Amino acid sequence: MPIGKHPRATEPLWHEWDRKAQKCGLRHTVYAVNGDRYTGEWLDNLKHGKGTQVWKRTGAVYSGDWKFGKRDGYGSYSVPDPITKEYKKVYAGWWKNDKKCGYGVMFYPGGELYEGEWSGGLRSGWGRMYYRDGCTYEGQWLKDRPDGQGMLRLPNENRYEGGWKGGKKHGPGKFFYLDKGQLLEGIWAEDIPKCGTLIDFGRDEAPAPTQYPIPKV
Repeated sequence: MPIGKHPRATEPLWHEWDRKAQKCGLRHTVYAVNGDRYTGEWLDNLKHGKGTQVWKRTGAVYSGDWKFGKRDGYGSYSVPDPITKEYKKVYAGWWKNDKKCGYGVMFYPGGELYEGEWSGGLRSGWGRMYYRDGCTYEGQWLKDRPDGQGMLRLPNENRYEGGWKGGKKHGPGKFFYLDKGQLLEGIWAEDIPKCGTLIDFGRDEAPAPTQYPIPKV
């Protein structure tokens, strides 16, 4: 056999192992030049299947499904607490083309939480958001903002039900002042009620009704 024709004479043995792992989907660990680490399945030199990525600079971890080098399928993303160093889950749900897409739950700093649909990494579709001040919004979203039909419930149980646009009350809607026993039904534009009708609504059971009821016409 001519010199250099033997497989082991032409390439290191680990190249052969690496090639087999890529084609067969075997799990192995690869370190990037910047220190990032991936442990999981491969296909044609791309992350594909089940695997875990650790980013050295931030310490963030993604564990879940991959497709041709990108997060795709179901997976969770976590980051270490800057003080305790314990890992806290940031997002758990579905991904597509390396972005949040489909149903998922997002945990924000300060205890805020969103559960619902995503598209292109943004809240889009139906979802429920729990804010740190005690408010809750449930309804439609578009490009990370309430948009469409939805309900905002305040900590004192007063609530708005109606249209939204760009994160603000917009269009026909109803505002229930349950603490006062009144209901405002009208039209909103950029969070401001432009016209409407205010009526007594459960005034006898309201905890803090207005001093004078609305006179009957």
